[in-house]
Amino acid sequence: MSAASADGPLVLGIETSCDETGVGIVRGRTLLADSVASSVDEHARFGGVVPEVASRAHLEAMVPTLERACEIAGVQMWELDAVAVTSGPGLAGALLVGVAAAKALSIGLGKPVYGVNHLASHVAVDQLEHGPLPEPCLAMLVSGGHSSLLRVDDVTAKIDPLGSTIDDAAGEAFDKVARLLGLPFPGGPHIDRAARSGSSVAIDFPRGLSSGRDLERHRFDFSFSGLKTAVARWVEARERAGEPVPLADVAASFQEAVCDVLTRKAVDAAVALRVDDLLIGGGVAANSRLRVLAEQRATSKGIRVRVPRPGLCTDNGAMVAALGAELVARGRPASSLDLPADSSLPVTAVLG
Repeated sequence: MSAASADGPLVLGIETSCDETGVGIVRGRTLLADSVASSVDEHARFGGVVPEVASRAHLEAMVPTLERACEIAGVQMWELDAVAVTSGPGLAGALLVGVAAAKALSIGLGKPVYGVNHLASHVAVDQLEHGPLPEPCLAMLVSGGHSSLLRVDDVTAKIDPLGSTIDDAAGEAFDKVARLLGLPFPGGPHIDRAARSGSSVAIDFPRGLSSGRDLERHRFDFSFSGLKTAVARWVEARERAGEPVPLADVAASFQEAVCDVLTRKAVDAAVALRVDDLLIGGGVAANSRLRVLAEQRATSKGIRVRVPRPGLCTDNGAMVAALGAELVARGRPASSLDLPADSSLPVTAVLG
């Protein structure tokens, strides 16, 4: 390794799984740079991410974002010990841009490349803020594409899925309900903001897979499609009756239903597995109500909660670099140069 790795490996991470071009640089578990170029404004007029638009935006942003990250970190690329890149899951075309860039850097610099799992990276990033992960721990990852409960025994080698969404992910539901309410994309931050002036008990929206046989069969799974439909029907009924839609109350009641289900199932899983630490990651982890409710419910059961700061919850290159550095530090083998971009990479495959 280079002299730069005296306090841990110096690793650059590239993230292009969706609409953020992220480049992060870490030394060991110390964050040196986290540069992100988002194409969210280009997708907003369509009400969601357009894969072709995202891929082209990654191509245009890659070199400037790489240069900015190196400038912020104060390092030269030849000093790197390794390059890490999200190889899946995600949008196929978007992933290909990042993987191709990482391979080019690997060949040009003569450094190993590590193709890593996007979901495992969301777990590993917490180490940059709160130190080494407890092993085992329970991770709940909630974003626009994923709502998952995972048992993490070793973030570089052993992650076991306990449950996941069977339809809409939590973040997807936030986006769709925001559109119903006339709020901008992405919907999560706008619903969170609107909910602050509303009542979370004004409307009794359903909690999917939370009772009876549904709970027995899907104890640790999630479903938000029915909730989204219930919100749509409630709003439509008000509009047909010529009554105003109380936006803040709808936002607060919807948000409460989502956060209620997520936190109940996460705490239930931690108790069932006798795991003392709950880690929450992904874009929805930035939601203020989710953070408060998770802390309250977990604390009542003697469970510690770890949530990265909001900037590290959304997709970023720092999380990829964090997992890459951990792989290097633990002596895991690097990926080969025929590393594919795998849009459906399972979370059990930490390395692509």
